Amino acid sequence: MTWDPSSRTIYMPDETGFGSASSFAVSAATNGRFTLLGKATGLPLGGVANVVYGLTGLTDSQTSTISTLKLPLSSSSKTLQTLKYTMNGKGPIPSRQDAPHPHHVFPDPTGAFLLAPDLGADQIRIYKIDSPSGKLTDCPSYIEPGGTGPRHGVFWGKDVLYVGNELANTVHAFAVSYPASGCLTLTRTQSLTSLPGNKTAPSGTKIGEVHVKDNFLYVSNRRDLSFLLNDSIATFSLSATGVMTFVDIISSGGTYPRTFSINNAGDLMVIGDQTTANVVVVKRDPVTGKLGPQVASLRVGVTGNAENDDGLSSVLWD
Repeated sequence: MTWDPSSRTIYMPDETGFGSASSFAVSAATNGRFTLLGKATGLPLGGVANVVYGLTGLTDSQTSTISTLKLPLSSSSKTLQTLKYTMNGKGPIPSRQDAPHPHHVFPDPTGAFLLAPDLGADQIRIYKIDSPSGKLTDCPSYIEPGGTGPRHGVFWGKDVLYVGNELANTVHAFAVSYPASGCLTLTRTQSLTSLPGNKTAPSGTKIGEVHVKDNFLYVSNRRDLSFLLNDSIATFSLSATGVMTFVDIISSGGTYPRTFSINNAGDLMVIGDQTTANVVVVKRDPVTGKLGPQVASLRVGVTGNAENDDGLSSVLWD
């Protein structure tokens, strides 16, 4: 889900793999009431992420596409642009790299570029945004080593980017440049795993998301089972130049923390544990960045099954 605070609108893609997919816009009142504002139909199947950048960009990993639509969404909304990707054969991890899988889409802080980590093709796709039309124009992609599986990214200021890699279970830091040629470029500066001592993650672990708050970076570890049957959230401190230093990990309070979010005050984090279908709230120290203890946990809906991507899909803060 994507939260647009200026209009109090939630945008949600439809991850269905059958029939026809949709994208939804829902108004969220301050009393918690939801109202459907619009629904665009006939989109490519399997959309997993979207973002508002003047238009809404829908990332579709199953069908290897990125689609853009003009706001507001409605039943008459038409796809403005569809970028479809192909690969010459499977990647080093065929079970997850059988085709391109752009898994996240997000703008840079200047609003001039859109980035899409492609888990299947081992690259970070970069596009220049034409402001009046919202059209995306290709820039050279950043190519990762085979089997990295870049999944989710976040900027820290406009000059540093962090990307969580689902297959390698690493976090990569990048220096961001804006050369006169007109395309944003990336230079990798650091690579760390998301576990204590930079140790290799257990087989089956999958990094979920990365987020920053102040001078700290947080990473969700799905299926690492670092806390008996529960997975974990890792904390890194960031130097003045963006160098990551591992701080600690805490229990996510369940399994498969697919999404998490920090409130505006910076003193609470909400975690969406997908397989156990529970929403967990933990305290956060705004000064040290450390997480814990847990203050609440609520089951939402039916529990899922490990590796089936069912259960609780997404959480966010108002």
